[in-house]
Amino acid sequence: MELSTLDYTFIIVFFSLVLGIGVYVSKKSGKNSTEFFLSGRTMPWWLLGLSMVATTFSTDTPNLVTDIVRTKGVSGNWVWWCFLITGMLTVFIYAKLWRKSNVNTDLEFYEMRYGGKPASFLRKFRALYLGALFNIITMASVTLAAIKIGGIMLGLEPWETVVSAGLITVIFSALGGFKGVVYTDFLLFFVAMAGAIGAAYYLVNIPEVGGIEALMANENVVGKLNILPDFDNTEVLIMLFIIPIAVQWWSSWYPGAEPGGGGYIAQRMLAAKDENHAIGATFFFNIMHYALRPWPWILVALASLVVYPDIASIAAAFPNVEESKLGHDLAYSAMLTKLPSGLLGLVLASLIAAYMSTISTQLNWGSSYIVFDFYKRQINPNATEKQMVAVGRISTVVLMVLSALFALTLQNAFEVFDLLIQFGAGTGLVFILRWFWWRINAWSEITAMFASGILVISLAKTSLGDFLFAAGTGVFPEWANYPFIVVVTTAIWMLVTVLTPPESDATLRSFYRKTQPGGPGWRKVVKKAEIENEEIVNTGEKWSVPAGITAMLIGIVLIYSIMFATGYWIYGRTTQAIVLTIVSVIFGVLLIKAWNRLKDNLL
Repeated sequence: MELSTLDYTFIIVFFSLVLGIGVYVSKKSGKNSTEFFLSGRTMPWWLLGLSMVATTFSTDTPNLVTDIVRTKGVSGNWVWWCFLITGMLTVFIYAKLWRKSNVNTDLEFYEMRYGGKPASFLRKFRALYLGALFNIITMASVTLAAIKIGGIMLGLEPWETVVSAGLITVIFSALGGFKGVVYTDFLLFFVAMAGAIGAAYYLVNIPEVGGIEALMANENVVGKLNILPDFDNTEVLIMLFIIPIAVQWWSSWYPGAEPGGGGYIAQRMLAAKDENHAIGATFFFNIMHYALRPWPWILVALASLVVYPDIASIAAAFPNVEESKLGHDLAYSAMLTKLPSGLLGLVLASLIAAYMSTISTQLNWGSSYIVFDFYKRQINPNATEKQMVAVGRISTVVLMVLSALFALTLQNAFEVFDLLIQFGAGTGLVFILRWFWWRINAWSEITAMFASGILVISLAKTSLGDFLFAAGTGVFPEWANYPFIVVVTTAIWMLVTVLTPPESDATLRSFYRKTQPGGPGWRKVVKKAEIENEEIVNTGEKWSVPAGITAMLIGIVLIYSIMFATGYWIYGRTTQAIVLTIVSVIFGVLLIKAWNRLKDNLL
């Protein structure tokens, strides 16, 4: 496949704009560490919301959605759609708490909430564990998807893709810092959305597919269209719907969907002007991320079942692709090769945008951990602002190089997705409860983290899933370990919590005074402080959690209604689409009222 002059023009202009933004903001971003990592905490909700959406586009996301749709149908996406519940919890419960904490990174929270050596160890260890190890794995997975796209669409060798895409990304990330990332994300959002929608519209209407009506009626597609799984198939229902909705959303830590907020989502909440802007940003992100953005990818995935019904057909069309790289995920890139000149350049620019947005965010976020939570905390407590910015830029480059080298050794990015989900299994509940139950201590988190990791490693060679699958149960091997890890990990960290001493009164009171979490889980701490005539409660602030939970539940119904309505409008199922659109409007009005009540509690 050859690119035209118009295609190259799109790509060159895009690269020039991105690099220009990085250079333009580099001087201000380099003033101090707060500017470099949080842009001075002055960001509006709409800009942060767009940044969150752009960041989670990623090059591997359309490939992942395509793989899911082709193998498990549209309903297979509940494996990540379930995280909307986590997202709404973050929006209406935790966003204000993160913003009030005023920390520089979510790991700084550890020495605010906990005390002593365990808290110090937890913060430093997580800085390397998440900021370096997990971050490198995540970026390598994203880079692997870019390698596959570059190989299929441009005929590039893996190293050529890594060098060409990675070099520009690391330069503007190191120069522009967080402000450069967010400003660039504004551009990347519109380029990525235009590319995804344009590609879906064109590919559904190519002669091989024959338009939306022919697509919906195709024998390869009909069985894949249901948004909900087949309730008569117990095994599929449990693995694709019940476990994600009932267990996975609260029990797992996963980048971008942390229970209680965290990672680069927390970084953006911490950069907001105030609590209301933090809430507005995360709510906008969740609407776009779950309700609207997946459908262009789903349409391309469904169309690919007509053009490339199996892996053999992909292999026949692209004989130069290594056998180890062949998989259903390649169908997305394979479909994009059919785009015409101009649109092809736009779509390639959108995929580059997705890659750069995700990688630049991961670099800045991971670097913030290394600077604030490891370098300044462990290596140089008296580090100047200039030194911290310099270390931030150096660590950005190092993280990029390591992730690129690791990406060259990977074969399947989705194994990484499963691994990250399982490594976080059972840890999610502690992240939710630590804000609202005084008894959670540093050992709770340390135990949860190590228990989950040890269980995953122990089960890797003697997979419970492989055993069940071999026994003919039909349980998917990659997910069968999950409930077991969740139950055992949760039981272990809860037992450790009650067997170890609680945090000191001084630590607990200081945390309560700053964040005002409220609720029955802190009643014992508040009463003891009252007895000792120490004021830790802001009497002018109402407990907002009940109003937040109401808004959360309404928000969940609203966004799922929009998601279903969008799908049914696309499918041409007018009656269901109209009903769900009306439901969306009703719950939109209810949410406005609930939000007004919640804002009253925040004042």
